[in-house]
Amino acid sequence: MPSLLDLRRRIKSVKNTRQITKAMKMVAAAKLKRAQDRVTAARPFAVKMTEVLGDLSSRIGGEDFSHPLLDARGDQNYLIVLMTADKGLCGGFNANLIKAAGVFLRENSDKKIEMLPIGRKGRDFFRRRNVQFAAEYVGLTGAGQVKLTDAREIAGNIIKTFTETETIDKVFLVFSEFKSVLSQRVVVEQLLPVVGKTEDETAAVETVDYIYEQPASELFKRLLPRLVETQIYRGMLESVASEQGSRMTAMDSASKNAGELIDSLTLNMNRIRQAAITKEIIEVVSGAAAAS
Repeated sequence: MPSLLDLRRRIKSVKNTRQITKAMKMVAAAKLKRAQDRVTAARPFAVKMTEVLGDLSSRIGGEDFSHPLLDARGDQNYLIVLMTADKGLCGGFNANLIKAAGVFLRENSDKKIEMLPIGRKGRDFFRRRNVQFAAEYVGLTGAGQVKLTDAREIAGNIIKTFTETETIDKVFLVFSEFKSVLSQRVVVEQLLPVVGKTEDETAAVETVDYIYEQPASELFKRLLPRLVETQIYRGMLESVASEQGSRMTAMDSASKNAGELIDSLTLNMNRIRQAAITKEIIEVVSGAAAAS
């Protein structure tokens, strides 16, 4: 049975831990508010841009036009862009993303797959499993901030690899989509080549007529690289917001668990102290009775 001194030391240690987790929760809440505002502002543009360019690419599919980012190739060489956090202590955020990437690798074990990790946790995990990296980016979201210049650099690297080397047939993006503080959804979507709408999807929506002020080749030359940049940027924003939401929830749970542990240890300490006092009283009374 632990002594009173041991229990007091443990209670003090748990109280210090609870103070740290409360502070981390407050920091995560402040970062989450900024990240959530940026996601809310960027998401409609990214979604609409993807929708419009997908519709346009399906419309000109039969025309005499081609673009490297639209060209369908084989189905053998994949590149996975995995977005995880640089730090831990954020619940199951990193574990869920790594699990989704691992499932993708197992389901496509007959393919040649390279990975481009964004974030230290995903990089460290798959480096230990000898997954081949096309490139790696760490420290970009450690402060809870996402820079458009970083997204452009990553997108430029992906586009260059896809178009110039032609060693990649498809590029997939794995990130965590922010829904709420308690809910994040892991998304695995194809980034390249850009996929247009199918005939069924096109027929299911109202037909929209577009007026081209420039030739389609000029439009796609400018807009398709911008689409990749936008998707990478949006994925990074979503991941940062999801990370902070998960960390806020995890630190709140840790603080509550620490409080429950403190109550339990305090109760145990009081019982031991009461038993010691009772024992001393009995010894004093017994001694007095024996002396009389």
